[in-house]
Amino acid sequence: MTLTPYRETLALRGIPSLLIVATLARIPITAGTVTLTLHVTQDLHLGYGAAGLVGAAFTIGSSLGAPVIGRITDRRGLRPVLVLTTAAEVTFWSAAQAMPYWALLVAALVAGLLTLPAFAVARQSIAALTPETHRLPAFALDSITTELSFMAGPALGVLICTTAGARPAMFAVGAGILLSGVGLYLLNPPIRGRDEAPISAGERVPRSTWLRPRLIAVLAISSAATLVLSGTDVAVVAVLQHSGEVEWTGAVLAMWAGYSLLGGFAYGTVKQGFPPLMLFAPMALLTVPVGLAGGHWWLLGLLLLPAGALCAPTITATADAVSRLTPAAARGEAMGWHNSSLTVGVALGAPLAGVVMDATAPAWGFAAVGGVGLAVAVLVLPPELRRRREERTAAHRLAEATVPVAAELRPAAADMEVAGSRRSASGDGVGGAGHGGAAAGGAGAGAWQNGYGGPAADFPSPDDAPSAAR
Repeated sequence: MTLTPYRETLALRGIPSLLIVATLARIPITAGTVTLTLHVTQDLHLGYGAAGLVGAAFTIGSSLGAPVIGRITDRRGLRPVLVLTTAAEVTFWSAAQAMPYWALLVAALVAGLLTLPAFAVARQSIAALTPETHRLPAFALDSITTELSFMAGPALGVLICTTAGARPAMFAVGAGILLSGVGLYLLNPPIRGRDEAPISAGERVPRSTWLRPRLIAVLAISSAATLVLSGTDVAVVAVLQHSGEVEWTGAVLAMWAGYSLLGGFAYGTVKQGFPPLMLFAPMALLTVPVGLAGGHWWLLGLLLLPAGALCAPTITATADAVSRLTPAAARGEAMGWHNSSLTVGVALGAPLAGVVMDATAPAWGFAAVGGVGLAVAVLVLPPELRRRREERTAAHRLAEATVPVAAELRPAAADMEVAGSRRSASGDGVGGAGHGGAAAGGAGAGAWQNGYGGPAADFPSPDDAPSAAR
């Protein structure tokens, strides 16, 4: 494993500042859900079911709004979107602490529609700032920093809620989002590459040209991946609580997050990435037997290792695939769909695991979410295999078409070499005949081959012919 890909990626202009600002911007966003939950249960004195409905309303709004916000970004630019979403979120978090429950439920849905797009903007900007050779390590860094944000945000939200109260925590979240929006506005990261048409060009790309089966499969994998992750999160808590070792929950979840960070870091160093399905299928499969740990927290932590190490690489691979399958003029909307797919998976995973665990036993939560993940992988597999066959067929046809062309070029290249040798022997080089004519002729032949005496690329030598013709 070499750190060269990361060094080269971080040396690209704009990448370090983007990662720092995006990481800080995500912390208050990730703290929002737990803060709302504690506000409903502590300040409004309602149950966790009511709190879950508020969280669900926010999640539904965010899932529906992300593609729309992304489409506006593609057409109007980033800064108008940042002004709109920052103002909407600050208004919500400032007023929500004084709302009755029914108003909070409606306001959460509207606020979700206008969520600050810190996650999607970071990925969209990474695609614009990095060449394709460096996108994989760049998206790996984005996954790692996202993991850090999810580790820090909820913890800070709980800390403020338990020390100062839920209402001050809501004000703190609003202040954090305000600073995040201002930071992104001032940074104004590019969302189009230098070689791509600017927003002012008004380029419009029909959705039907890029939202095709292959991209839909990537989005399905993204959603299934976070479904497995959120279901695993709840199952870990349930298993440890059932066995009387709930005090080890933080340690086990920290181990699991550590595995993901290390896996994402290692994946960013590979020369060529893997298809998302190749990473997701084993992650889902290896999640199924985690429940066999029983009541031993240390064994549970160990069994989470293989699946945990594939978490960040899977999310990285899906983001990289979306960036490659989408034209620049529609990248914002595509990243919005990607963000929505991740959000939907998070929203579905915990309830699915919970229902199964309530009906059976806590250990079956892992099998449930892993099994659903495997089902999605099986559904996505046929189109993936068909695509691979088509790519191999196209490559084979290209190789066959190259062989006769190379065969035709071989005699011409040989004749050129003979002619060049005759000119050198007669002293008729670039320097002409006479004193030093032979030496000048040799120099002329060398200049010809180097492209200075003429377009050598138009007359390839036999060594330049494709390997298929040798």
